[in-house]
Amino acid sequence: MELKNLSENINIIEEVESNSIAEELEIEPGDILLSINDKGIKDIIDYKYMITDDFVTMTIQKPDGEVWELEIEKDFDEDIGIVFTNPLIDKAKNCRNKCMFCFIDQLPKGMRNTLYFKDDDSRLSFLQGNFITLTNLNDEEIDRIIKYKLSPINISVHTTNPELRIKMLQNKNAGKIYDILKRFNEAGINMNCQIVLVPNVNDGLELESTIKDLSQLHPNISSVAVVPIGVTKYRKGLCEVDIYNYNSANEVLKLIDGMQKSFLNTIGTRFVFPSDEFYVLSEREIPKYKNYEGFPQIENGVGLIRSFQSEVEEALENMKGKCTSNNEYIIATGELSYNFMKSISELIMDSIQGIRLKVIPIKNKFFGDTITVSGLVTGNDLYNELKNYKPKDGFIIPKCMLKRDEDIFLDDLTLLQLEEKLESKVTVSKVDGKDFVDILKK
Repeated sequence: MELKNLSENINIIEEVESNSIAEELEIEPGDILLSINDKGIKDIIDYKYMITDDFVTMTIQKPDGEVWELEIEKDFDEDIGIVFTNPLIDKAKNCRNKCMFCFIDQLPKGMRNTLYFKDDDSRLSFLQGNFITLTNLNDEEIDRIIKYKLSPINISVHTTNPELRIKMLQNKNAGKIYDILKRFNEAGINMNCQIVLVPNVNDGLELESTIKDLSQLHPNISSVAVVPIGVTKYRKGLCEVDIYNYNSANEVLKLIDGMQKSFLNTIGTRFVFPSDEFYVLSEREIPKYKNYEGFPQIENGVGLIRSFQSEVEEALENMKGKCTSNNEYIIATGELSYNFMKSISELIMDSIQGIRLKVIPIKNKFFGDTITVSGLVTGNDLYNELKNYKPKDGFIIPKCMLKRDEDIFLDDLTLLQLEEKLESKVTVSKVDGKDFVDILKK
């Protein structure tokens, strides 16, 4: 995850929302927030907590040095409508772990600097959904989370076995995880948990034990996602690890299937959800839509295939009969989702007469052939696989291949540069079935 101005530690206002209290008070971009209720602001969490009252005093410094004292009457918990240049109003906390499965440690040299920044910041978990390990929290920071009721928090657990977690994260503080989770549970903090699974390390009986431990803290731990380790070709100097295959993925799903059935009977939820990669690797059928219980961890790749297919089917159903189109597209996808996207394309071609679609799986030369997900496909790998095709209406790629807030790939090739190299239009689709169908039928 990339942050703007990570080193900035001053409360500069970047944007003032239209028709907001801040706009009415003539607060402007470039102003600096000095204090609220005569207290300094440590970070965005302080700000959000202190701004909730129905009456606050705010001290603002204008670019020319003039200081304004503002008294604000508003509804309780009403936002005043300002956005800061640095989203945290502070430096992001760097990760202190050396996890055996860390993807950033498996990046090649020479990429843009922000890709090498490993955050492990509880504030980013609350604000942006990042998963954190809790290894760099002291008692004061834990008390602050509890005091401010920061919720939900997304937590990378991996195992509740203290010795094994210390080994996996290579951090002497990693073994305290379950004690912290219990404190959060007692305080009513809502949590989602993640387990990155490494074959023959934290799966099997260790996985079963971890899931059982976490279920004891339900409902405050509301869901657990299980995702497989991702291994690139750049692991030189790192410990040797295996990757999941057909047999081992089936073993994982067999264990989780049994636990889901048990949890459904005892606590009313399946509670633990494996990522789509396990189903693809095992060649098992993706679970039904209802089995994902609202898709609480879809950002973790849990249920993304089922959700996308359901959205496509609904969009086609809403067309109420056959639609015609003479569009011709090539759809680029990661190797993992090739068969799925091929079946989706066939479904669409059956519903939209005249449309021509071809799906091309993109081999990941940049990270290595063990990386098969669409979100890690680079611009140059796209070009090398697509350069010999000339579809009439161009190519379609998923938004997940690009940086979150910019049209640039992981290898720094821009979307515009890719279009120039291919001499063709490249259309970006949200990872949303309706958006995908809407693009195709235009």
